[in-house]
Amino acid sequence: MKSPMTIRQPRGGVGRWSLSLALLIAGCPAASAAAPQPLVVLVPLEGIVQPVAAEHISRGLRFAAQRGAAAVVLELSTPGGLDSSMRQIIAAILASPVPVIGFVGPSGARAASAGFYILESCDVAAMAPGTNTGAAHPVLLAGQPDRVMAEKLQNDAAAFMRSIAQQRHRNLALAQNAVLQSQSFTEEEALQGDLIDLAAGSVDDLLRSLNGRSVTRPDGRVVRLELAGAQVSDFPLSLRERLLNLDPSMAFLLLAVGIFCLLLEFTHPGAVLPGVVGLLAVVIALFVLSVFPINGAAAGLLLLGVGMMAAEAKFPAHGILAAGGVVGMTLGAVLLIDSPIPEVRIGWIAALGVALPLAGITLVLLRLVLRARGAKVMSGPEGLVGLQGAVQTPLTPEGWVFIQGALWRARCAVAIPAGRRVRVRALQGLVLEVEPVESHEPDPEPVQRHG
Repeated sequence: MKSPMTIRQPRGGVGRWSLSLALLIAGCPAASAAAPQPLVVLVPLEGIVQPVAAEHISRGLRFAAQRGAAAVVLELSTPGGLDSSMRQIIAAILASPVPVIGFVGPSGARAASAGFYILESCDVAAMAPGTNTGAAHPVLLAGQPDRVMAEKLQNDAAAFMRSIAQQRHRNLALAQNAVLQSQSFTEEEALQGDLIDLAAGSVDDLLRSLNGRSVTRPDGRVVRLELAGAQVSDFPLSLRERLLNLDPSMAFLLLAVGIFCLLLEFTHPGAVLPGVVGLLAVVIALFVLSVFPINGAAAGLLLLGVGMMAAEAKFPAHGILAAGGVVGMTLGAVLLIDSPIPEVRIGWIAALGVALPLAGITLVLLRLVLRARGAKVMSGPEGLVGLQGAVQTPLTPEGWVFIQGALWRARCAVAIPAGRRVRVRALQGLVLEVEPVESHEPDPEPVQRHG
């Protein structure tokens, strides 16, 4: 029996190229069985750490596992966020069958507070030049805790960080300082302090530096990162996640747009489209805002501001109510979210940018509505009220009157001879209730409006 053919690769570089060319020309199976291009999934985490971000990262990790990706790069640029969402993300990272590379980038980005925990929980931690991380002291999004509660929060957060640092073999003391002392680190300080594994200018540089490096997974397995020539695939937010992944200022703006659309529907009944868009916008905005701690008093102040704007349209007060409405709505918006994190609160510019236009639009629309409702209806039987006509047959007490080119049966409390003028004051079925008109009274000039 013939022994199988063994192909030895020559040592020289020319020999290697010659062998590859010969295999390609000959159509040898060894040439077509080249190793597939490794896949790296890039999952961004931008903005506040909240439920939508946690859902997106979890989906990205599942996608990478289903595609058999070589690694996942979690690109971080966040000021922090909710503890519950942070823990959900870390749990997904630790359970991922695919190695996760945390990368704070691009330059100018940061991974503060909850972002620091997420960075340290990754199999590989890296930062771009000009970035920073740390400042992981726990804070309540709403209110101020008492001394005992503050100590409990600190101890719990510090213990969680110690468990992550121990599992990832990073600087335990320095990681704990970021929690207990709110210490922050540049990429150089983090690298020298053994909080991260390397610094890289871009994702491509990061993958080149990590190619061939071995990492220890949470289950103890040692995995070699084969990232040469890797294909980087972005994993963007889904349409639903983009709609719900709004910061509080954008959510407040969406809420104002929804209120404006509902006002349009109110002033133009039957238009339907503004009402549908307004309801959807209000529901989405309320869903986003419900994640954050809402100040009840500020919400009441916000509603009071809207009410004062509406009152200005109903009871003109020379702009005093409108000005009070703008102030109330602006202060209510700024104080609506009770949080020490600036990125979570609604800014002054966003509040004023919404309150001023909404005040003007509300005043115009409501005044149009009130003017239309106050105008006299001139079509149909109700349009006869207030009109004048001539008596055709004596009213004793009933007779016939001629009004707007038609004869109407009429009734009057006093007898009126034919030829006199009368005014319609009420309508009972098809019988007009009339009253005599003095000879010097002019005929009214009604405002035409279809009822």
